[in-house]
Amino acid sequence: MIKTLNALYDSTSSRTLAAWAQDPGTGATRSKPRYAKDKFALATGITPPLSPAIATLLQELHRLAAGDPLADVMPAGALHFTFLAVTDALYDRPQPPQELASLKAAFKDIAPLTVTISDLRLVALPDQLLLAGTPDAVSLARRQHFADALLASPWKAALTQRYGNTPLPPPFWHSTLVRYEAARLPVRFREFFEKERASRFGAVSAPLALALVNYNWSEKSILATGDSE
Repeated sequence: MIKTLNALYDSTSSRTLAAWAQDPGTGATRSKPRYAKDKFALATGITPPLSPAIATLLQELHRLAAGDPLADVMPAGALHFTFLAVTDALYDRPQPPQELASLKAAFKDIAPLTVTISDLRLVALPDQLLLAGTPDAVSLARRQHFADALLASPWKAALTQRYGNTPLPPPFWHSTLVRYEAARLPVRFREFFEKERASRFGAVSAPLALALVNYNWSEKSILATGDSE
């Protein structure tokens, strides 16, 4: 699994580098925001402590984004890694959705769980930079179990709408550090990625939670952990 995932990360970045080489400009600006930033989604994930290596990485990305309204960099206090998103951003806070029994039951079946993601590295998409790594074996198996349970539950429609054509569970284990509100990242972010492509940023580890979150987890309401109802 680890070799397959590493190869996927490498091939994704290689395709992005090839696309960037063909298009030096940022291309068209998005006509509307990528996410409904005033809405909240149901998701599972971890919010690990900010290590020195990741803190330095985020500081540099914020420096590169300074003064550019199209650059959206993750706040240092919002570092998270999504385990499995459940819905699109559909909900108004602070009211959580009412029908959570089957979702909480599926979550309780895989929790408590401490998720560890190792060998973190940057992965490039045309308009994004991700911090991605490889999960521990138990987390990998339980995410598959959780996805299968939701696909056999009343949450199937919400889950498949959230991920579209992406296989379930999605292959990447990542956090999105930079989102750019245009077709492609500008040159300064491309150069930073190429400089840091071979770098590794350690590992993260934290307990899994079910939460109501905004698009970058800078606002969240925990609905369940391993020991909660």
